[in-house]
Amino acid sequence: MGSRDSGALTTAKPIILCIGMLKTALSAFATFFATIGPVEAAVRFATFCPRFSRAERVAISLKATGIATGIILFFALLGTSILSALGVTFPALQAAGGIILLIIALDMIFESRIGGSTITQPESVEASAKNDEIAVFPLATPILAGPGAMSGAMLLMANTGGTLLNQIAVIAALLTVMAFTLVLLLAAQEIRDWIGVTAQKVVMRVFGILLSAIAVQSVFNGISGSGIFLRSL
Repeated sequence: MGSRDSGALTTAKPIILCIGMLKTALSAFATFFATIGPVEAAVRFATFCPRFSRAERVAISLKATGIATGIILFFALLGTSILSALGVTFPALQAAGGIILLIIALDMIFESRIGGSTITQPESVEASAKNDEIAVFPLATPILAGPGAMSGAMLLMANTGGTLLNQIAVIAALLTVMAFTLVLLLAAQEIRDWIGVTAQKVVMRVFGILLSAIAVQSVFNGISGSGIFLRSL
């Protein structure tokens, strides 16, 4: 009897790990898709460089996605350690990251333009004037690798609890979103003409709602994990 129970537990363990990894990957994909905004980035890219040749657009797209991926990976892999060295606790990271993501989500839903991934009109004019630098600014950052994507990466990696499989799931989700972003940037002109403004807004609002739910849950987890209410009792 005991051997059967042991065998059942041994069989169930990989399944549980796979389910946990899948949940982490789906949550990470939704977070990165919302904070990076591949569709919105492609539409913006199309407005920046309609006069560029095909080869130039390809070069800019590759450079921008590569830099943005490196920036987000840096915060995903080292951001939590840096914050820990500064004395920032995990619940504080959850609460702060959740608040930042909630601001980004409200920005997406209501188009209030309060998030750090947007650029001002003077910045847009400057970017258009400096063709050779558009891949770095504003495309790589802050459009792709904005505050929401950076804080989201740190938060997602912190939520893995150091589990290697879950960390791999987060990084895989990031690379998937960035690969999809690259494809959309390469077809930016066609996408802008095809989807139109209405479809773009629908996609942004749907993922904004998903991101707001993830953000609020993160804030709840941070407050609960801090134990501030327990200390006051």
